Amino acid sequence: MLAGGGARRLGGADKPGVRVGGRALLDRVLRACAEARTTVVVADPRPTARPVRWAREDPPGAGPVAALGAGLHHTAADTVVVLSADLPFLAADTVRRLLAALDEQGAEGALLTDADGRDQPLVAAYRTFALRRELAALGEEHGGLTGLPLRRLTAGLDLTRVPDPVASFDCDTWDDIAAARARIREHGHVLDEWISAVKDELGIDLDVDTGALLDLARDAAHGVARPAAPLTTFLVGYAAGRAGGSPEAVAEAVRKATTLANRWADETSGTDKAADKADGTAPGVAPAAGQPDVAPDATPDTRPDAG
Repeated sequence: MLAGGGARRLGGADKPGVRVGGRALLDRVLRACAEARTTVVVADPRPTARPVRWAREDPPGAGPVAALGAGLHHTAADTVVVLSADLPFLAADTVRRLLAALDEQGAEGALLTDADGRDQPLVAAYRTFALRRELAALGEEHGGLTGLPLRRLTAGLDLTRVPDPVASFDCDTWDDIAAARARIREHGHVLDEWISAVKDELGIDLDVDTGALLDLARDAAHGVARPAAPLTTFLVGYAAGRAGGSPEAVAEAVRKATTLANRWADETSGTDKAADKADGTAPGVAPAAGQPDVAPDATPDTRPDAG
């Protein structure tokens, strides 16, 4: 990942550290490539959301081709994903699509194209041997890699292209930053963005069924009381964590809480006729005097702390 540019169009601001949706741009890109065996960031070291290996081109600021060459020194993988650190909408699925396109087409590189159809060589997957070949040729021809544009590198590669106007959107100016911040707050994106940010902040790497959790919160709010919604979802998370924290543990805790919320709502609305009949009373009528307030199949609690 290349994160050491000068950000001249941002007035020299620390672009990888600029926040979009509460997270640094660099951390957003790191999340998208979390499945990589090794992640190399070519830049000066800084705090990041997850551990990475740091590298630096020589001299610093020598340009993207030199930075790419420096990063390749730290990997022996057959395939590398090359990314810039200013891609607010890059997702893991995009990285998977690039890798799939590379394999399916048998090419030396697979890169995204933007909304105008332009190649984005810093949102791409490459065969490592092809990059090393072209870097060596360029270094020999020019006496080094300093200052060379990326198009000189990609011109010698057999490339396939994957159109994606959203994932290829990069933040070069403050207007771009403002547009990215506005987009993630749109109705169709804000919830997923928020959940992703919270998971990063809390160090949680878990895919959960947000639809099921929202349904549970709705049922608890409508069938019990509004404050029950956040408290219930908190307790579900706590219970799932105690049970191991797997997606299955979350799903089971959600199922149990949802069932309980539905039973509660049925009693409140008077629709739980079967339960009313079980204790021999009419709906909404208390048991007669002297009649135990338990279901017929209830048994005494014989645990040591009962009393």
